[in-house]
Formats: sequence, structure tokens, C-alpha cells
Amino acid sequence: MASNKPAPEAPSRFHPDYGTGYGAEFTGEFGGDLRTDGNNAEPERGWDEWNPTEESVRPVRGRHRVAKQRNGLARSSTVLGVGVIAAVGAGGMATAQGKPPVSISVPDSIADNLPDAKSLPGMGSLFSGESEADKAEVAAAAAPLTTAGITTAEVEQGTTDAGEALRARILQQAEQQQDAAAAEAKAAQEKEAAEKAAAEAKKQQDEAEAKAAAEKKKAEEEARKKAEAERLAKLAASYALPTFSYTITSTYGQAGSMWSSGHHTGLDFAAPTGTPIKAVHGGTIKSAGLAGSYGYRTVLELEDGTEIWYCHQSSIGVSVGQKVSTGETIGRVGATGNVTGPHLHLEVHTADGTGIDPMAWLRGKGLNP
Repeated sequence: MASNKPAPEAPSRFHPDYGTGYGAEFTGEFGGDLRTDGNNAEPERGWDEWNPTEESVRPVRGRHRVAKQRNGLARSSTVLGVGVIAAVGAGGMATAQGKPPVSISVPDSIADNLPDAKSLPGMGSLFSGESEADKAEVAAAAAPLTTAGITTAEVEQGTTDAGEALRARILQQAEQQQDAAAAEAKAAQEKEAAEKAAAEAKKQQDEAEAKAAAEKKKAEEEARKKAEAERLAKLAASYALPTFSYTITSTYGQAGSMWSSGHHTGLDFAAPTGTPIKAVHGGTIKSAGLAGSYGYRTVLELEDGTEIWYCHQSSIGVSVGQKVSTGETIGRVGATGNVTGPHLHLEVHTADGTGIDPMAWLRGKGLNP
């Protein structure tokens, strides 16, 4: 870094050596107008304040050269300002304790709005008649830094160390967080248990409802069967099987070459010749006599138009137009017509003449051949 000779200081009339040897140092520099005879006489020309200009002060070379100002401010004003503030602050702090106090006067307009000194924290003890609260404030203000931040409650508990108080607060906060976490976990467990209990209760309720529905359905089915049985029993009282001591040898629709139609058109009750034949229900005798391959045949017409054909009889015990009742004997089992042995050939025809299964019709009337 380049080293430059600093500009000379201007002599001051307030310096204790002004006009003596101190001034002689500057005789050559400022034109020899300053007297050096030791009489401290005034110079021949008056001195005003010294205002150095760019022309009167030799320029400084190197990095410390003062830059030309632009709009009244130096380009490096920020750096110089920071340096000056730092220097002044350091010097001020170093010498502030050795200086006498300076009295400060405050305008009345400001003094009237200032708060009462006694109301300021820690100032009550400076005035007479201080209260207990003021004493407490003063004690708190005068307390060591190790007690800073301790609450009143902690002081009452005997806490005197701020670090210990902070440690206690941290431990208390950690304990509170643990308690909160435990409470949250407990609440979650209780919620899960409640949901599980609710699901189990719902499952049990669904099972109970399903069981009740099944039992109800079963009861309804049993009731229906019972009602049907009662109906059939009542109906059976008005219907009867056509004979007794029999054996079913051929059923309706059974195929075979012995039948001219290629299949059996009725229901065969094999029984000994002369076995009584009964009226299955009350009705009117529509026809009675020999009918070709059917042998002796009796046709009983019921009230709904249904016709019951009794075939292959050995004898007929009724006549056309006769009214008969349920279970009344109307003929005897025989082997007349196209047969291989004594039996009753029974056929059932609807009102329009269509032949149907005698077995199904008898069962529909509550009978079981």
C-alpha cells in the first residue's frame, strides 16, 4: 500500500503553545506571517476558520485518494462513515466514565408529558414512602442474572436458579407432551374398542335378525303346511278312495303295447273280484253299462263337471241319473273288457273332456292312493 504524507494541521489560537515554537513549525508552511519572537502577538492578518479546498490541499495518491463528489456526496462515504462511527464509538466508550456528568434540560412541552418517575420499574426506591411493590420491583431489578426469567410461582416454590428453572420447565413440558400422547393413544384405543364393540353388536344383531327371520319363515311354513293339512283333512272328509285292499299296478302315462293309445290313460287298482267300488265324491251317475274294451263302466259326474270313470267292473250297482254321496258303493271289482286280471281301472276327465292323472287329482283332494 502506498504511503502519503498527510496534510499539515492548521494552527489554532486555542492551543497552549500558540505563537511559540508550536507556531514556528508552520512558519514556512503558511508564508511566515506567524511571529516567533515569543511575545504571542497577534499575526499581521486576522485568522478565520480554515476551510481546506481541493486546490489548497495536496491530493492523496494511492487507494486512499479522496474521490470527487457527485451531487455533494463522496462515493466512498459509506465506508468512511462506518469507520468514523466505529472509531468515535470506541473512543467514547473508553473515555465516557472519566467525564463529568452533563446536565440536560428538557423543554416544558416534553417534560409535562413524561411519566412519573415513581411509576417506572425499579425507580420507586429512590423516593420516600416507597411501597412493598416498589421494593419488590427494585429487588427484581437488582437480582442477579442467574434469576432472570424466573416466574413468581417459581420463586414461591424456592427456585433461585434460572437454568434450573428452565430445566424444570422443559421437563414439565416434556411430561405434558407425554401425558398428551398417552391420552391420545388411550382415546384412540377407546375409540377402536368402541368401534369393535359396535361392529360386534351389529354382527350379533344381524345374526339375531337373520335367525328370527329364519324362525319366522319356518313358523310360517309350518303354519301353511298345517293349514293345508287341515284343509286336506276337511276335504278328505268329503272325498274317499275308490276301493280298499288294493295294489297299484299301472300308473297314468305309462307306455306299453297292451294299450291301444300306446300309453296307459288311467290308474289301476288290482284287487280281488267282487271288492266294493266307492264313489270318490258326491255327484250324479251320468252313464252305466258295457263300454267295449272298458268292460262294465260307470261315469260319475261331480258338481264342477269333473267325470270319474270306473271300468272293468264285475257288476254295476247304480243307474243313470242317480245321486250318490261320498263313499257310497256303486259297483264291484271285476275283469270285464280288455284286461289281464281283476282290477279297477280309474280315469279322471275335466269338464272339457281332457284326461288327467288320477293319482295327482286324488292327492289334491287330500287322498293318498
